[in-house]
Amino acid sequence: MLPQHSRHCPVLEAGSAAGFMVYGALDPKESIHVSFEGDGVYKFVYYTELQNAKTSPIFSVTLTLPVGGVGVMREEVQMLAAAAVTREAALAVARVFLIPEDFGTPPGAIALRGAYGFRTPAGWDTLYTPIFNMIERPIAPMLIVRVETDWYTHETEFRYVLQPGEGITLSHTTPVGQVLFIPREEITFRDSTEAEIEELRKNQADFAHQKAAAAQKTPYGLTVSPHYLRDSRERRENSR
Repeated sequence: MLPQHSRHCPVLEAGSAAGFMVYGALDPKESIHVSFEGDGVYKFVYYTELQNAKTSPIFSVTLTLPVGGVGVMREEVQMLAAAAVTREAALAVARVFLIPEDFGTPPGAIALRGAYGFRTPAGWDTLYTPIFNMIERPIAPMLIVRVETDWYTHETEFRYVLQPGEGITLSHTTPVGQVLFIPREEITFRDSTEAEIEELRKNQADFAHQKAAAAQKTPYGLTVSPHYLRDSRERRENSR
């Protein structure tokens, strides 16, 4: 959903392509809406496509967290269509997409469940993030989580934090978050030597010269250079 001219920025595209998109367990006829009503009250609405090909709400589940975090969470089910859905079935469907136990920390936080879990090799972690470079407003902030998924069986969840009155709508084409797999290793910093600094400066100058030489005009009137993209592809090909 980025502006078209960003397609000519290979580092921006590479950032968006990092990791993997994770979707909810929705089929093409389903969609959901989750909102924060304020004062510890959250609302989940389940929609599906009926025989007339129109999407209609089937039921809603209102979750009310206990005041002060002490007590039992209330779950109220309201039928919005003449569908044969029991209260227990409605709550079970809601938990396919939500993890209610993780709601409200901090206030306004919701936990969306991903359709897939991940197990990593020894020494690798999973990083759960929002969608990179998703810049359309309004944007709900998300808590980024890193989990040692080589030994801990973690349910894939994405914790967004809503303001009162805000909500998120999801369909089978809408990712709920993004994951990356990163090695768990110590990082040591040191100062560069004078020779290394001189080499870096020379590399910068050479790259700037080659980038300018490859510059070209786009149909949108922008000046772009494909030098980085070409060089990056060539290095990947040579490393195989």
